Amino acid sequence: MTLALGLPEDPCPPSLHVAVIMDGNGRWARARGLPREAGHRAGSEAVRRIVEAAADPASGIGWLTLYAFSSDNWRRPAHEVAALLALFGDYLRTETSRCLAHGIRLSVIGRRDRLGPALREAVATAEEATLAGTGLRLRLAIDYSSRDAILRAGRRLAAARAGFSRDQLSHALGSDAAAPDVDLLLRTGGERRLSDFLLWESAYAELVFLDAMWPDFTAAHLQAALAEFRARDRRFGGVAAEKARP
Repeated sequence: MTLALGLPEDPCPPSLHVAVIMDGNGRWARARGLPREAGHRAGSEAVRRIVEAAADPASGIGWLTLYAFSSDNWRRPAHEVAALLALFGDYLRTETSRCLAHGIRLSVIGRRDRLGPALREAVATAEEATLAGTGLRLRLAIDYSSRDAILRAGRRLAAARAGFSRDQLSHALGSDAAAPDVDLLLRTGGERRLSDFLLWESAYAELVFLDAMWPDFTAAHLQAALAEFRARDRRFGGVAAEKARP
């Protein structure tokens, strides 16, 4: 889907949960004759741009979840994995002060036991430092698999032997139980699949796929996606209300 860039005429509904599959770093680099690691570095700059845009109250975004590293990404070449994890650590260490300045509360979802000690420490430090943030809730999905998260949550609840509901499962799924369901899920890079990202939370999400590679993604692309979202009729399985006839 190609979206026309432009600002929405009216503000978006408050506290939207926007989730992003940041795809296309490697292809962006290859098209320029650069190593894949260069694409990931350029992608980290796009993260800064989009977090800043989402943190603006006028965006209507209350929650932003970014798919930074899939559990399946461990299958990539070791040097690329090492470069990605190093970038995550650098981002957490350098951007914590910016998050504090803008009232952003940062958290990480996904497994942590396979991360190195330095990266685990950077995660804990960033989360603790921004805990009092009252603005945008920024979540980075690192070593994340939605299917594994659902399986682990179900096992924990089953072990309690008390039965469980949808709400209880939703509560058990993430490190942040207050996170609402996803309203808008974006994927850059031209692919059209969810890749094991927030499957439970995206049951009624509106999906927008863009051809732009993630390093090229701008605040204007985000605004265009929000405009597309606002133009859709979200029925959640119900029936659309008939428009009043003149």
